[in-house]
Amino acid sequence: MYARMIHELDGSTRSIPYGKKDQCIYSVGRRFLNESLLTAAEKYPNVHCHFNQKLVSANLKQGQMTFERQPSKEIEQVEAQLVVGADGAFSSVRKQMMKQPLCDFSQTYIPHGYLELCIPALSDGTHAMPKNYLHIWPRGRFMMIALPNQDASWTVTLFMPFDEFGKLDTPQRLLAFFKEHFPDAVPLIGEEKLVSDFFACKPSPLVSVKCGPYNIGDTALIIGDAAHAMVPFYGQGMNAGFEDCRLLDAVLLKHKFDVGPALKEFSTTRRPDAEAICGLAMYNYVEMRDLVNRKSFLIRKKVDSLLHSLMPNLWIPLYTSVTFSHMPYAQCIKNKEWQDKILDRALTLMAASLVAFAAFFFYNATY
Repeated sequence: MYARMIHELDGSTRSIPYGKKDQCIYSVGRRFLNESLLTAAEKYPNVHCHFNQKLVSANLKQGQMTFERQPSKEIEQVEAQLVVGADGAFSSVRKQMMKQPLCDFSQTYIPHGYLELCIPALSDGTHAMPKNYLHIWPRGRFMMIALPNQDASWTVTLFMPFDEFGKLDTPQRLLAFFKEHFPDAVPLIGEEKLVSDFFACKPSPLVSVKCGPYNIGDTALIIGDAAHAMVPFYGQGMNAGFEDCRLLDAVLLKHKFDVGPALKEFSTTRRPDAEAICGLAMYNYVEMRDLVNRKSFLIRKKVDSLLHSLMPNLWIPLYTSVTFSHMPYAQCIKNKEWQDKILDRALTLMAASLVAFAAFFFYNATY
C-alpha cells in the first residue's frame, strides 16, 4: 500500500503518500503470517511445537513452569534454562514476573473500541476499490479503515467510542449511521451483510501496556506485545516484536551468549524505544481520524516531503523515520521535536518579515 486513500463524506477520494514513490507498507493476514513462521520454525530439528498448553504458574527464577493441557486438564511440569514469553498483551509470563519486587506495570484502555466488518470481492474476483492503498474514512471522533486481502476481499475496521457503538442498537439506526457517515461504503459492504456482521459480535477494547524490566536475571524474558502492547494505529506492533528478536540476537552475540548481561542490556536499552512507539501509536489515531482532514497537516506533509527530497539524510519526516528506517523509536520522536522547533522559528521569522515589509510599504505609501 503506497498511500492512504481518504474518503470524504461526498464520496470523493484523495491520496496521501506514505513516503517516496517506491516506499510502501504491507497488508498481511495474521493467519498466513503465523502459518509461514510455524512452517519455517518446524524445519529446525531442535524446535518442538506444543499446542493447547496453558501456563498456569511459574517460578521464573528457577525456570520452572506448570502447564495445563487442553482439553484434558492434565498438568505437566517443565523446566528450562531460559523462558522467553512472547505470549501477547495479556501475557501469563508477565503476570508471573509481576510477582517479583521492583517490577513496573501499567495498562491503559482508550475509550474507543473496534469492530471488524468485510467488503467482499466483486463477482469477477477483483477488489472493489483500488487495492494498493489503505482506505480511511476519517470522521473526527471516529474512523473506519479498510485493508486489502489476497482473495480480493477487504478487512474493514470501525474504530469508535464505546458510547457511540452503544447508540447503534437496531438495524435501522446502524444503516442510518453508515449512510450519514460512510455513504460510499454501504453499497460495497451490502446492507444485509453490514447488519449481519455488525450484530454478530461486540466491539473489542484497545489496550496499551508498558512494563519493566523485561527480564528476571538470566532465566526469563518477555518480548513483543507481552512487553509493550500498543494500539494498532501505527502498524508497528508486529514490527516492534520482530525488532525485539533482531536486537536480542545482537546483544546475545555481543556478549558471546553470556545470557545474564545480554538480557539486562536488552531490557535497559529496549524499554525507552518500546514506550516511545506506544505513545506514537496513540498519537497516530488522532492523526488518522482527524488531522488528515486539516489543511495545516497537509501543508506540513508537503513541507516535510520537499525538505526530505532536498536533504534526505538530514530531514527525515516522522512517519518515514518510524516506518522506513531502523532509527530507534525514541530517536524518531527527538528528531520530530527538532524539526518542529526549526519550522516554528522559520514561521516566526517569516511572519516578522511580512510585518516589517507591510510596515515599510505603508510608511512609503503614506510619505
